[in-house]
Amino acid sequence: MENEEQSFYRHRSRFNKLIKDGEWQSAEAAQLFYYLNRTCFNGLCRFNQSGEFNVPFGTHKSIRYATSFSRFKLLFENWAFTNRDIGALRIEAEDFIYADPPYDVEFTTYSAGGFSWDDQVRTAEWLAAHPGPVVLSNQATARIVELYEKVGFRINYLAGPRRISCTGDRSAAREVLAVKGLPELFERLSI
Repeated sequence: MENEEQSFYRHRSRFNKLIKDGEWQSAEAAQLFYYLNRTCFNGLCRFNQSGEFNVPFGTHKSIRYATSFSRFKLLFENWAFTNRDIGALRIEAEDFIYADPPYDVEFTTYSAGGFSWDDQVRTAEWLAAHPGPVVLSNQATARIVELYEKVGFRINYLAGPRRISCTGDRSAAREVLAVKGLPELFERLSI
């Protein structure tokens, strides 16, 4: 595959057809998603309300595409990645969870149903109830900080780089890294 606009849109159409036909878990879909994500505008991952990948072609001078992912097979063979509602997850008490809920910003239409403040609260409470270790990131808005402190997380602040901006402002944003259930040494890391 190549970094060429016509090829990109042809592959994007094929990827969306695989989704529509229920073949989104196929090896072909995985390969196309990797290509699209590396070739699209700023590596953005966005789907419209019809479930189609709709990110436009990116203008990259060059792209280094990986040709093999075999080195990751052993590393991730005991991991489970998912993108479903947090309440539907089946987890063990000792499982480590890294959560990246939608950021507390004006744009919340990450999916057809959106992600409301009630969803933020429900997520925070669910994560707080998990007996195992939890790390999560979010925008450091006053209400996010208050919410996660209220449910028992230690809050660390960091400057999160911005690669995508509708206004062109790509200055770092203040983010939180909220931590629960890890040894205190790790919870108090200065980031």
